[in-house]
Amino acid sequence: MKLFLTLAFCLLGAAQAMGGTEMMTAQEVIQMLDLKPLPEEGGYYRETYRSSDSGVATRASIKDNLIPKRIASTAIYYLVTPESFSALHRVKSDEIFHFYAGDAVEMLQINEAGEAQYITIGSNIVNGEVPQVLVEKGIWQGTRLKAGGRWALMGTTVAPGFEFEDFETGERAQMLELFPQHREDIIRFTREPHEKAH
Repeated sequence: MKLFLTLAFCLLGAAQAMGGTEMMTAQEVIQMLDLKPLPEEGGYYRETYRSSDSGVATRASIKDNLIPKRIASTAIYYLVTPESFSALHRVKSDEIFHFYAGDAVEMLQINEAGEAQYITIGSNIVNGEVPQVLVEKGIWQGTRLKAGGRWALMGTTVAPGFEFEDFETGERAQMLELFPQHREDIIRFTREPHEKAH
């Protein structure tokens, strides 16, 4: 299986070098990497690493004299499509995005002061794309394909490790109330209450 995946990504890289990703569809990548829909946020993922080290103390556990609960780190594959983007959310740990293949992705980050940062994640560094991005803990973040994109495969590494209870979705009404100055982007990076993530 490892040899098959290595060969597939070598061929994908060759196709990209020749000017496209016509060789594979999003559905093919999802199937090959056994990705699953990510609830609430959107996109498709599979956890690939969960540290066996559970000795990472968080500020909260030290303050409350609790036994440390957080593992050191986790990592996932993460894929977005035009229909399934990463809606605004935040987590309680630092998260690093790594770009692997596909089309460029636009990321929106908003801090507690309401300052927005716009980043293009991709492999074309000559045109200002970056293959690695840090999202500090507590920062609102969302990602979606740039216009015309078909899919993008990334990975994220979270430290201390990701737990679903540390995840908070940014509801559209809440985000608009907090950051009205970013109305247009908030609408683009959130969903209506009835809107499906996949």
